[in-house]
This record gives sequence, structure tokens and C-alpha cells, in this order.
Amino acid sequence: MARRCGYVVLAGRPNVGKSTLLNRLLGQKLAITSHKPQTTRHRILGIHTEAAGQIAFVDTPGIHDRGARAMNQYLNRAAHTALLDVDVALFVVQALAWTDEDQRVLSAIKNAGISTIAVVNKVDLVSPKERLLPFLDELSGRFGFLEVVPVSARGGDNLQALLGKVLQSLPEGEPIFPDEQLTDRSERFFAAELLREQLIRRYHRELPYAVTVEIEQFEECAERYKISAIIWVERASQRAILLGKEGGAMKQTATAARKAMNQFFQTRVHLEIWIKVKKSWSDDETGLAALGYTD
Repeated sequence: MARRCGYVVLAGRPNVGKSTLLNRLLGQKLAITSHKPQTTRHRILGIHTEAAGQIAFVDTPGIHDRGARAMNQYLNRAAHTALLDVDVALFVVQALAWTDEDQRVLSAIKNAGISTIAVVNKVDLVSPKERLLPFLDELSGRFGFLEVVPVSARGGDNLQALLGKVLQSLPEGEPIFPDEQLTDRSERFFAAELLREQLIRRYHRELPYAVTVEIEQFEECAERYKISAIIWVERASQRAILLGKEGGAMKQTATAARKAMNQFFQTRVHLEIWIKVKKSWSDDETGLAALGYTD
């Protein structure tokens, strides 16, 4: 039987579970996650390969209408650009929830003219399950979806069925990437993301969007990685929040990030962190580009 292969974009508004879904479909953590909207800031390629074919998933920032800062514009631009030149879209929505931002995403998919599977996530939160039926019927009427598939990314429910439907929707072809390849992103990129994940989780109330991470040094030494990172904030007061009393808060954050890196890279990590101020970096196109926001 001929193998199938193609690119599949995960599209949706913020916080519908796209990154959790990607990690579950791959069977390995690739995208950072949190309960805070706009955690995903970059397109991330995750490659799933099996006997029947290869799926190159593209995770995207959530399409939204919250704010007009340069960062918001960048996130929307990265998400919309990811809809180009793919074979299939997974339109991820939350069960029993439909918002203006969901409609915005669906309009972008329609304009791109992509074959689309609707993925209704977080069905584990719905009880009894019969409550889903009117929502599924209403969603089916909004667009000519190839399929409407209810899943739980967190619990893993129905994901094998989703993978099968995705593969069936792709064109026949040989794999684009080697079978063992998981992504096209560098280890340096993931080091920055793992540290940023800890910052979002620990300071989500104080510093939701004013923090980014730059890896200044990534060196492979004998049986360990030596990583130096800069955390950029926009004000001196934010730097003080991150440090905490006598630097205690940052020591805890650094320890958690180092442990996450140990697990991700499967080797020991020596992590050094500096916190620096770059005024209004998130509202400056040039500043964003200098910090790696160039998708």
C-alpha cells in the first residue's frame, strides 16, 4: 500500500490545547504549554512517522484579536502564514465553547482554501457526553469539514483515530524527512522555550507577556550541556519581580528549568541565567526580530 505524506497545520484561537495536542500526537513533549493564552510564540514543526506515512505537523500561535502591540501582530502573522502551503488544517476548538476568535480562525482557513478536519478538544470536561451532540452538529454546519473528531489531548482520548483520519486525508508520497527526525528546530531553541515555560508558569500573573529568553551560549561539553541564557524584561521593576528576595525566586526557576532541560536533552545541564532590561521590546518590530521573532 502506498504511503502518504504531507504538512498539517494546527490552527485555533489561544488556549484551545493545540500544543498539548501536538505533544500527545508525537508521543513526546515538543511544544511548551501553560494555562496562559499566547504561550506559543513560534511555529513549531513536529514530525510523526509510521508505516502508513509521515505527517509534518505545524503548531502555531493562537489567532486572536487581543491587543495591537507588535508582539500581537507578529503572533497573528506567524499563524496566518502557517496556513499557506500545507495540505490539511486541523481546526482545534474547545468543546461547548465558540467565540468570535474561533470564527476569525475559521474565516482564515476558508480564505486559505485548505481541506480541514475539525478537532473538538477537551471533551473530557463535558459530562454527560450527550451534551456534545448539539455542539458537534452546529460546528459541522459552519464549514465543509472532512471530519469532525472529538478528542481529549490531555487524556489521549481518540487520538489514534485522529491520526488515521489525518493520514487518509494526505496525498500519496514518500517521506519528506528521515524516519528518526522529530523536528527542524535546534536544541538552542528548545533550551530557550523550556526556560520561558517555567517563567510563564511561575510568574503568569505578574509578567504575562513582558518576558522573553535569548540563549547566549550553548556548548556541548563532556557528558553535559553548558547553557547561558538572558531573560529580557521591559522594566527594572519586572527584573526585581523575577529575582525575588535575595534572588531566591530566580534560583527556584533556574532549578526547575535545568531539570526540564536534563529530561528533554537526556543529559546533564549547567545553566547560567542573567536578567536584563530592554525597554518596550515587545512593541518594537526591530527589537522582536533581534530576539528571534522572525517566522
